[in-house]
Amino acid sequence: MKVTLILGTRPQIIKSAPLIHLAKEDSDIDMQIVHTGQHYDYEMSKEFFDELNLPDTTANLNIGSGTHAWQTGKMLIALEKVLTKEKPDLVMVPGDTNSTLAGALSASKLHIPIAHIEAGARSYNMDMPEEVNRRLTDHCSTLLFATTKNSVNNLLKEGVKQKNIHLVGDTMYDSILNHISKAMKENLLDKLDLQQDGYAILTAHRPENVDSPKRLKEIVDAMTQLMDLTIVFPIHPRTKRRLEETGLQKKLEKNVRIIKPLKYREMLNLMKNAKLLLTDSGGMQKEAFWLQTPCLTLRDETEWVETIELGANVLVGTDPEKIMRETNRILRDETVNRKLKAATNPFGDGRASEKILVALKDFFSGSLM
Repeated sequence: MKVTLILGTRPQIIKSAPLIHLAKEDSDIDMQIVHTGQHYDYEMSKEFFDELNLPDTTANLNIGSGTHAWQTGKMLIALEKVLTKEKPDLVMVPGDTNSTLAGALSASKLHIPIAHIEAGARSYNMDMPEEVNRRLTDHCSTLLFATTKNSVNNLLKEGVKQKNIHLVGDTMYDSILNHISKAMKENLLDKLDLQQDGYAILTAHRPENVDSPKRLKEIVDAMTQLMDLTIVFPIHPRTKRRLEETGLQKKLEKNVRIIKPLKYREMLNLMKNAKLLLTDSGGMQKEAFWLQTPCLTLRDETEWVETIELGANVLVGTDPEKIMRETNRILRDETVNRKLKAATNPFGDGRASEKILVALKDFFSGSLM
């Protein structure tokens, strides 16, 4: 069976890596990788491919940045050409990016079955581009691979047929299990002159935060008030531009250590040894949970409600007062890490990629038709 996997961003590379390796070892599956170039820093994407020991892509579309409509439209045109030429038996799309939606739509128009990895996640905020992407993708898809029972229930509520839904767990968890031992051998703390549990991490990249002068200023104001805490900020290129344009970078630099984006294992190492993570990333909320690091999410809602219910994550938005209050609460709570260690993992057993391959084979053998 010929499967075309469509990627466009670094998180998609991470969550797909375990599946790519398993497919590579399986003589029944010919998996091709198409990179849209949505994260247009080629060197950074190439670093992730090299670090995770992934094969070269079949095609790199080099779409680059632009508005959501422009970017998605350019991807659709380019992907139609690739899929028409390659004629895959199935198109696979992970996550909720513009690459995800473009991959699903282009395959749908060509009547190619679609498999969606991470199906059923919902924030119920339709102002988020990711929410639009994941909902439309789910309703184009033939096979829907859900990470949690909550995601399954979301799909059922929306009328998706139960026979098309497969509860497999989270391939990002597979990836962490594959790389955590090597990640912990990184000597990153020495390089950055940091002590275990002696710092917090900040990440911010979502348009709702970094493209809003008000919300961006609130995040900066909150960070400048956390004077007793070392804050390490691996900065996203988009965020760096916005901070420079608004003149907020100099203010932030007073007590925040801004560093370049890190490799995957370096970031795992940094998160595992941190006292706290402040982020607007979806994937990092889950990674912090698996690494038993408390998380404050700089958003007003999350698709990963399981982390909230388990007490591993708190939604603080960009309100400086709330950020300060919750940060101080975590710093005072000597039992927080013990509670996280005892929490049940709702994201599967680390074998999501294996289960996906089994479901693909069943589908092609006709048992799911």
